[in-house]
Amino acid sequence: MMKSNNNIEFLIFDMGNVIIDIDISLTIKELKTELAENEFLLADDFLESALHADFETGAIDEMEFRNGIRTAFKKEWEDVWIDKAWNTLLLTIPKERIALLKALRKKHKLYLLSNTNSIHFKVVEEILKRDHGDESFISLFDRIFLSYEMGLKKPDKRIYEKVVAEIGAKPEQCLFFDDLEENLKSAKEVGLETHHITHPKALVDYFSHVQ
Repeated sequence: MMKSNNNIEFLIFDMGNVIIDIDISLTIKELKTELAENEFLLADDFLESALHADFETGAIDEMEFRNGIRTAFKKEWEDVWIDKAWNTLLLTIPKERIALLKALRKKHKLYLLSNTNSIHFKVVEEILKRDHGDESFISLFDRIFLSYEMGLKKPDKRIYEKVVAEIGAKPEQCLFFDDLEENLKSAKEVGLETHHITHPKALVDYFSHVQ
C-alpha cells in the first residue's frame, strides 16, 4: 500500500497545503490595504517575525498576539479586523482529501502535525464542518499535534521526536507529508520517511493506487 518501505505503519500529515489549501500572500495583501507603501516591508516580513513564532508555539495568547500586531504595525486595528486579515490565507479543504483520509484510516494510524495557532485552527475546523460536515479534525485522525499546544514548531527536530515517542512508534515506521522542504529535512534527520507535497493533487496522487 505504501510507495515507501513496507515498514510504514503511521502516517503523519502537515495541515497547510497538505489538507487545507492556504495562500499566505493573501494575508500579506490584506495587511497592505491598511498600510502606506513605505510600510509594506512590515507585512512582507511578518510571517518570519518573533511575534508570529511566539504565537505558533503558544508563548503568547490571542490577545497578546493582537496587541503585538498593533504595536508592530503602529495601527489601532480592531480585533475583528486583525482576525479577518489573519484568516484570509485559509482557503478550502478539497473533498477528495477528506475522502482519502477516511479511506486510509481504515488500515493505518493517522496523525496531524501542524505549525498553527489558536485563531487559525478554530477557523480551519469551522471550514471542515461547513464544507464536509465533520465536527472536528479529531474525527479524521487518531491524534492531532499542534505547535501552539506543544510549545515547539517545525522544523525543530524535537517536535518529531516528541510525536514519535507519544504515538509509540519508531521513526522508520512513520511516513510524513509536508509541503516545505526544511520541515522534511529535519524529519529525515530524526529518521522518518518523508514525502514532499509539491502541488494540489500531490497527496491524492501519491495514494492513487488505494481503493
